Amino acid sequence: MPMTRFRALFWLVAIALLTTPGLAQDRAAVERQFQVWLAQTIWPRARAKGVSRSTFDVAFAGVTLNWKLPDLVPPGATASSRSSSQAEFGAPAKYFSRGTLDSATATGRRMAERHSRALAAAERATGVPGRIILAIWGRESGYGRASIPHNAFQVLGTKGFMSTRAAYFTEELIALLQVAQARHAPARTMKSSWAGALGQPQFMPTSFLKYAADGDGDGHADIWQSEADTIASIAKYLSRHGWQKSRDWGFEVKVPADVSCTLEGPDQGRTIRKWQAMGIERVSGRPFPKNELRGQGFLLMPAGRYGPAFIVTPNFYVLKDYNFSDLYALFVGHVGDRIQYGMGDFNGRWGDVGGLLRSDIAAMQRALEARGHDVGGADGLPGFKTRRSIGRWQEANGNPATCFPVAGLKAALVR
Repeated sequence: MPMTRFRALFWLVAIALLTTPGLAQDRAAVERQFQVWLAQTIWPRARAKGVSRSTFDVAFAGVTLNWKLPDLVPPGATASSRSSSQAEFGAPAKYFSRGTLDSATATGRRMAERHSRALAAAERATGVPGRIILAIWGRESGYGRASIPHNAFQVLGTKGFMSTRAAYFTEELIALLQVAQARHAPARTMKSSWAGALGQPQFMPTSFLKYAADGDGDGHADIWQSEADTIASIAKYLSRHGWQKSRDWGFEVKVPADVSCTLEGPDQGRTIRKWQAMGIERVSGRPFPKNELRGQGFLLMPAGRYGPAFIVTPNFYVLKDYNFSDLYALFVGHVGDRIQYGMGDFNGRWGDVGGLLRSDIAAMQRALEARGHDVGGADGLPGFKTRRSIGRWQEANGNPATCFPVAGLKAALVR
């Protein structure tokens, strides 16, 4: 049967099942259980955190379960990992697409002019450069222009009641009620992503309680509607996570063939002066700034030998605290530099890699673990531990290290 006809038949069957009276009754029963859970589990915990009954009732007025959210496990059901294990891991180059880079840069420059006072105030208070704040703001919500459509109480209520990470989302739901109690913004404007991340900086509620800041002096931290509060909040987050005012985030470099890509990682740092002595140079031909030479630097090769390379500073890992992804942190640093300094594309070119199924990468990771390598967990994502483990295995077998999973490696590793 042609695939398109098969998919059409699949969806017809799925729709028929979802609309059967029995399943409708089951959903109605689950909805009743949800309301009991709110009353008997969430309300007592919220009250213990100082949330009033009126705040609680307003928050959940008319709220029902959102069955369209991912990773749901209704009562009595068994969690499935099929969707995550079979998802495709995208090519690193896609993260830095021309349209995304140009839009984030052009809009960021306009925002730099429009919000110069708020950015300058945030930088004075925290030491975090305005260009970095702008790049995060742009990545998280398109400088406040991206649609953030979901009712945060419905999202976190649903995921706290029946998701694969129910305990985590329950904690976030209690924190969200504390945010509502503090009246930082009208409840109707407290929108979130499908995962419960709030407002323009996309803070989870527990992060809001720790890092949201009042940038416009009105006594509230309204990260939904106030640009000044958004700017101040991002800066506070980075500052509290250890941003070093005296240092940059990193530099694109050329890595000689005799410097192994297996030296990558935040646990293999050395002074930038020592990296330089090994033959690593900036792609621009300019020397590293003098104040950076004595500081720790770390080799970053997010696509192994198939892409650009960098020496990054501890500030790179502060950016990674915002979103645990090498590509995310690299994008933020790069766009920030483009906004302020007019820098162009990376000198190194991204190779035609990526596109493997996460299950294929996970199989390679398990094979490497069986050979004694620490890959950071078989999650199907090629983090730095996986990349350098591939390189170490290649070198141990007399091959040049490339430090990135590609299709041909699976056959050699998984036997």
